[in-house]
Amino acid sequence: MMTSESDAAADLREKETLSDLSSAEEKSIVLVGLMGAGKSSVGRRLATALNLPFKDADTEIEIASNLSVPEFFEKHGEAAFRDGERKVIARLLSGPQHVLATGGGAYMDPQTRSLIAKQGRSVWLKADLDTLHKRCMKRNTRPLLRTGDPKKILHDLMETRYPVYAEADVTVESSDGPHEAVVDLIIHALKDFNGENSA
Repeated sequence: MMTSESDAAADLREKETLSDLSSAEEKSIVLVGLMGAGKSSVGRRLATALNLPFKDADTEIEIASNLSVPEFFEKHGEAAFRDGERKVIARLLSGPQHVLATGGGAYMDPQTRSLIAKQGRSVWLKADLDTLHKRCMKRNTRPLLRTGDPKKILHDLMETRYPVYAEADVTVESSDGPHEAVVDLIIHALKDFNGENSA
């Protein structure tokens, strides 16, 4: 009987924690990181755990432009894509609280980064090169990887982008294990971050 009471108390504490995260200042949780870090797949599971809607910035851009991301890149170029991406993220963050997965280059834009800092809680999903390469090679839908050796491109992107991603509110390792484990790490990291900021 003691065990079941202890389990019930633990479940209640967990629910209270999730409730705190899904109402903390009503800020959306924004996942940033390189392609292949798991932002969309982890984001969907995180949204479910927190009982929040899930949004994918790339999907929202595709809906708005009626073009796939590779088609947009090919037709309009990267600069136009980043401009549209910035506007879409601004629109999403001005709406109700949700979990948002961003494209790999979104956080590199200073205006977008500033907007996320003001209106969201940023989470960097950090992954090593082998994990990123393995995941990215499963689908040939990454425009930036079509211009040369994918592993070298990823390595170069890591060199450029990781120091900027490190500005995110929290950093969570996205390993090659189950996505649920990453979700748990995010929830605990955000809980600690919120605790530090409310102390």
